[in-house]
Amino acid sequence: MPNRILIIFAHPLFEKSKANAALVKSIPKSSNITFHDLYQEYPEFDIDMKREQQLLLMHDIIIWHHPMYWYSCPPLLKQWIDIVLEHGWAYGKEGKALKNKLLLQVITTGGRRENYSPTGRDRFTIMQLLEPFYQTAQVCNMTYLPPYVVHGTHVMKNQGYDECGKEYSVLLDYLENRDLNISELSKYTYFNDWLKTKLS
Repeated sequence: MPNRILIIFAHPLFEKSKANAALVKSIPKSSNITFHDLYQEYPEFDIDMKREQQLLLMHDIIIWHHPMYWYSCPPLLKQWIDIVLEHGWAYGKEGKALKNKLLLQVITTGGRRENYSPTGRDRFTIMQLLEPFYQTAQVCNMTYLPPYVVHGTHVMKNQGYDECGKEYSVLLDYLENRDLNISELSKYTYFNDWLKTKLS
């Protein structure tokens, strides 16, 4: 049985992002994949908690797709996390609604990969910066997968955008139609790197 995937997309300036346009355009047309644009759905930030919770319950794999904003996520996604992941529902003694669901972050960033290291301009690795999201998944009893990261978007050419889009399509097709080896995947820093081993 195919996995049901919910892509929770959050980009306040989507119309200016060629990288994200290429990624979103490449999402496979499938009844098992739901694309949910938070800034389109909630321009006034008036999130419908119950509706969002129902969407989460209907899917097996949750993707937070967003640009890196000041080493975190855009404000609407942060508000979504604060409101939707309710105590007693997503976490706490009685909060088991998301148990065993998979969580993947798909992130775009202008910085090159080498910038995200102890000796690089940004001083920390991507995984270190995403630690709060990882811990959120842990508290909610979800399995946090290594992130899929598109680096260097500010210097990328059209061919690079196209290649990222094609890879994202392959990634989503893989998630939809195959079971993941979580222990094997967890050894990789980026989902990108693990995926390449499956395609080679």
